[in-house]
Amino acid sequence: MTASAAKPDWADRTEQRLLDAAIPRAADLGITPALLKAAGEACGLSEGDVGLLLPNGPADLVALLSRRHDAKAMQTLAQLDAGTLKIREKIAQGLSARLEAAAADLEASRRAVGFLTLPPNLSLAGRLTWESADLIWRWAGDVATDENHYSKRAILSGILAPALTMRLFDGREPAEAFVAARIENVMAFEKWKAGLKVSEPLKAAAEALAKMRYR
Repeated sequence: MTASAAKPDWADRTEQRLLDAAIPRAADLGITPALLKAAGEACGLSEGDVGLLLPNGPADLVALLSRRHDAKAMQTLAQLDAGTLKIREKIAQGLSARLEAAAADLEASRRAVGFLTLPPNLSLAGRLTWESADLIWRWAGDVATDENHYSKRAILSGILAPALTMRLFDGREPAEAFVAARIENVMAFEKWKAGLKVSEPLKAAAEALAKMRYR
């Protein structure tokens, strides 16, 4: 790949410029069409340009923000020597990095959480949380392709979503205490589950999902 090919294209660069302009305005305007209009004007873009870049409007902006926070969390985690950490330490570090990335854009993240709790946006909330959980597990070294691939991400998503809300609205200490307690719960559950035999129907379903994902 050439150096020019490796650079983000116009759309990617302009999406990030829009996001940069939207973040400081989100506290006053919320995650709304008005925010997109103001951010677009700040970037010298027409409403048509903004609509072309973000066809789903505020939902696309929230997705951009979440994925930026994912990327920042991965940058933080890249500085750690994951090989020296136990799995529970990796997950704790992964969650902490993701929470702090969101907290760095506190007001915009708060508005984004509020937007995602609205009924029409719950499916988007689930997808974005799953993406974050998947990245954390991959950084932690998870290579499972069976039912564990899905159960791990589902469990971590169930921790990340409330922990993020706590971090943004209650502060760092309550969120970290919540994460630590939930990780202990998960570790205890995993030990219990290890003594059980997975039912054949569940195993067959997991294998089918794995085939669909990895062919």
